[in-house]
Amino acid sequence: VQLVESGGGSVQAGGSLRLSCVASGYTASTGCMGWFRQAPGKLHEGVAGILYAGGSTYYADSVKGRFTISQDNAENTVFLQMNSLKPEDTAMYYCAANAPRWQCLVSGAYHYWGQGTQVTVS
Repeated sequence: VQLVESGGGSVQAGGSLRLSCVASGYTASTGCMGWFRQAPGKLHEGVAGILYAGGSTYYADSVKGRFTISQDNAENTVFLQMNSLKPEDTAMYYCAANAPRWQCLVSGAYHYWGQGTQVTVS
């Protein structure tokens, strides 16, 4: 199983980025895919999760109204649209797959992880 993130970069505060995560060797049928982030010196944080079946979404309070998670099941891809970015959103962002449906924002519940993509907001 391989998860490959892309779309990170450097933007000014108020800007937008769209992250993508393509999963190969893995076809979800139930459960969650999610986005997490970790900034230097800070804990791993669940940002957003989405149920493969039905598409219900979950967000951390810190990103509600600014970030949107979506998926293309046919392409085994999950996206994270990030708008109104703030300097405190600066972190390495990781895609994760295969968590139980009731644990979409729990990092320890996920089986597969990508290598991460850096997001820097100045």
